[in-house]
Amino acid sequence: MRTKDSRPSDTPGAPAVRPILVGGDIGAYATARAFHEAYGVSSVVLAGVQVGAVAHSAIVDLRIRAGLSNTDTLAQTILEVMAEQPDSTHLVLGSADWLVTAIVAVRDRLEDAGAVVPYPGAHLLEQVADKAVLMAMAEETGVPHPRTARGVPAEEEPPGGDLDFPVVVKPASTAAAKGVDYPGKAKVHTVADAGHLRALWHTMATAGVAVPMLVQEYIDGPDSAMAAVNVFIDPGGRVRLAQFGQVLLEEHAPSAVGNSVAQLTGDPVGAQARAVAQVVNLLQAIGWRGFANADLKRSPEGHYQLLEINPRVGRSGYAVTASGYNVAAMYGQAFLGLGPGEDERAGPVRQMTAQAGGGEPIPVATAQHLFAVVPWPVLRRYLPAPGRGQVNRIRRSGAVTNPLYYRAERHPRRLLYVAMAMVNYARKLARHHPGV
Repeated sequence: MRTKDSRPSDTPGAPAVRPILVGGDIGAYATARAFHEAYGVSSVVLAGVQVGAVAHSAIVDLRIRAGLSNTDTLAQTILEVMAEQPDSTHLVLGSADWLVTAIVAVRDRLEDAGAVVPYPGAHLLEQVADKAVLMAMAEETGVPHPRTARGVPAEEEPPGGDLDFPVVVKPASTAAAKGVDYPGKAKVHTVADAGHLRALWHTMATAGVAVPMLVQEYIDGPDSAMAAVNVFIDPGGRVRLAQFGQVLLEEHAPSAVGNSVAQLTGDPVGAQARAVAQVVNLLQAIGWRGFANADLKRSPEGHYQLLEINPRVGRSGYAVTASGYNVAAMYGQAFLGLGPGEDERAGPVRQMTAQAGGGEPIPVATAQHLFAVVPWPVLRRYLPAPGRGQVNRIRRSGAVTNPLYYRAERHPRRLLYVAMAMVNYARKLARHHPGV
């Protein structure tokens, strides 16, 4: 594995890949690490403020720019970065859903200048970002999903009168809800009865919440009932890889509830394999291209139900790279015509039929790996008893990765940030985890 910037070695004299990552969170850092591992290059990270996840890093060229939420400013900033190295191949990625939407909105300007923007079209992104529309897509393609109703608090009474309580209330689109604020705001609300729903809805309406909100069937279960299916589809529509990851632990702070902080990958069987096939079938049916991260939850009956699909790699997407399937190399091969890079890991795959009626088999990742952004003692404290032995065995084998611990990093302030981040995770879980 290289630790210095260099050109991809598969084509002598080929322009260097120069990733431009918009957004300064841990997802951006994890993606930068994947590109550094695959091709030995640093990534330009554009962020509105300096965030510890990407600051003082040996593999990140951090640029602080105000106003990136404005599409004209975003496009101009990216074009200025591209002009610095006109002979490089620039791949533009966003680390949050709303940033992906913004990038795709200026795709024509970026691609005219030679950039590669590896996302589906704006209309499809908009449809999938609206969870109510996504649930309708799931219904059409036979993917299990929770019953869902949609309404705008500032304009109408709460929907979902035929749903049983408790229910979940959350924005229909995470990107559209970015600027929404109201007393008691949370990423997701779990509402016990009709009275609490009316009260929450009234609070939102009074605050002027004019974006669609979902009222959705609540699926009972612990963190370990959550799962992720990550899929990479090339520009021609061929699935390059699909992977199932079982969530072991999530964040529970109101502003971050549902974010995975520990995940176990492996060869999917039974309901897990069906979930992978169903997600792949849906993505192929709607014409998806690039990376997709699907969040699911296992119902008490044992069926995985689709909750949302994200178009960005994100921090938990590094679980794919960590387990031996470098996502940066997939982008390089599928969208840039590069070789596999020099990341020495190569995870095993098996072929699985995507649908009952046949279809091209899809490569499914089978490697067992523990991905975590929390320290082991913290994860061990909250691990559910079932499966604890398996997690311990995988950890003892060395198949464990925290994306923030990277041997290329040496800056003292960087190391201090990582140590403090681990302490902060421990504090947040101690305060908010329901099992405490």
